[in-house]
Amino acid sequence: MAQPVLGILTLYLNENKALEERPIYQRMIVAGKKMGLDVFVFTPADVDYEKNRIQAMIYDPSSKTWSRRWTSFPHMIFDRCRIQQSYRFEQLQKFRSRYGHLTFLNRMLRNKWTVYKTLAAQSRFQGRQPLTVLYAGHKDLADMLRRFPLVFLKPINGTGGRGILRIERQKEGVYLIQGRDQSRRIIRPQKVGAAALQERLSSWSLGGGKYIVQQGIMIKLPSGRVHDYRLLVQKNGRGEWEPTGCAGRVGAAGSITSNLHGGGKAMRMEELLSSWVGDEELAASVRREAEQFGVEVAAHLERQYGRLCELALDLAIDKKGGIWLLEVNPKPAREVFRQSGDLATYERAIVKPLEYALYLYSRRGRKSGGRTTGGRTAGSRTRGSRTAGSRTTGSRTTGSSLGGAQPVGSGPAADEAATLGSGSKRRNAEPGGSRSPAGTAAGSGRSGLAGSAAGSGSSGPAGSAAGSGKSGAASAAADGGKRSAAGGAQGRVSKQPPGGRRGENESPNRRRKPRPLAGSGPFAANKPTIRSVPAPASSALSADMDEAELEPLAAPADTAAKQADPSVKQADPSAEQVDTAAAPQTEENGE
Repeated sequence: MAQPVLGILTLYLNENKALEERPIYQRMIVAGKKMGLDVFVFTPADVDYEKNRIQAMIYDPSSKTWSRRWTSFPHMIFDRCRIQQSYRFEQLQKFRSRYGHLTFLNRMLRNKWTVYKTLAAQSRFQGRQPLTVLYAGHKDLADMLRRFPLVFLKPINGTGGRGILRIERQKEGVYLIQGRDQSRRIIRPQKVGAAALQERLSSWSLGGGKYIVQQGIMIKLPSGRVHDYRLLVQKNGRGEWEPTGCAGRVGAAGSITSNLHGGGKAMRMEELLSSWVGDEELAASVRREAEQFGVEVAAHLERQYGRLCELALDLAIDKKGGIWLLEVNPKPAREVFRQSGDLATYERAIVKPLEYALYLYSRRGRKSGGRTTGGRTAGSRTRGSRTAGSRTTGSRTTGSSLGGAQPVGSGPAADEAATLGSGSKRRNAEPGGSRSPAGTAAGSGRSGLAGSAAGSGSSGPAGSAAGSGKSGAASAAADGGKRSAAGGAQGRVSKQPPGGRRGENESPNRRRKPRPLAGSGPFAANKPTIRSVPAPASSALSADMDEAELEPLAAPADTAAKQADPSVKQADPSAEQVDTAAAPQTEENGE
């Protein structure tokens, strides 16, 4: 089996090609080498779509320098791209659409409102989230302020604290506003009347399903500073969810958030939580409960939205030990553990995605008997259809670099394709036996988004017609009755809708490997283990944002960071090409 290669997908911050997490990437590359995993970094802007190759950023630990080199696509991709309101995010969408069939460690998570509704619909998560409504007009905010003395306005797709407003009801008709505009600029505290509040917010274009209104939770310490907890849950080297660590965050004086960049301080969870609830035994019990809760949330969201590899949950814990989920972060930082002095957890948080990547690669190898080259596997036999005795005639794609080899499929983004099968009892362990959006299910009566019907005499863009003598753009016949991720389909073909479930119509006589983990209602009563509290008189929520002492309330505006990035040596396009994989690799577990 070839040396596994992981590509870290990110976005440049500005025109100088600055990277937000370069130190983390360096650590991952160094750790990967020790584990037998090659790791490089790239952005959608570094992709040559004509030749299907990447001008990768490669770090050399011995010289401690970065360089660029043309390389073929990696076996797996770790998506670390965060939302930007720039053309770079449009480049990312193009990349995801074109190469959505490849093996990703993680897929996109939905917006805050959709995630809230997804969790609120499950009884075990009800009462764990602050009451949240989608902002349709000022009446929604006014209604929430009548119910709670503190509410937050948050953009449904915002990251880093952009566009978050904290509105506290003080005396009759007077409200205190604080927060951030879309450029993360601080909105200094202002007291306004009801009419002025509505007028000021009118310039923010809050309607149209862009914002949510959320209940505030009491998380102010006796010092007056706000605090919360960052819980990181990740997949391990066996493809299972587990808590990696949890740390406390205490905001700077006068800050409405606990983020570290704004002067906040990281603390070990046990120290902060014990002082907050006043009981070490209760604090230990709450931590165990929070960790179990985090694993359940991650597994449920994965079942709904496709493969994930890590999630960070921002938690508020009230004085009685009640746990509240403030936000789910699909692209979490790790800095809180280093700053809290928990270096062991910091290192684990860096290494775990690499262990999970090796797990996926090993499963892929056992399933396909080798790497997928983007072409049909010659000579293998497809069974389970009316053409079971026919041999496929497609040719094998070879070569050590992408140079002209075409990826499997180029249809719509696979992130919108389908959910993974149930994994509640590890019946559907990662990733064998499930299909990619570009593949089809042999004998299952269902196909991937780009599959084709067996015996039809023609094939889809990424599927194949078993026994038809015609192949798709990059299909592969199943070996011994097992499906490749871009294999052919037999039987009736029906398009898998976004968010739909799979497998209901699959043949019971067909041998199957375990499938991977995968998987709006009103605010309901708490479960017995969840403690409720009256509406607080003073509270604050937290978001992971950067501090910047700037100006007062203004309409949202976005400004890109202006950081130079001189550390990457630019190589000539004709520079040596690295053979990391023969071609873009097909997604093996059907996302």
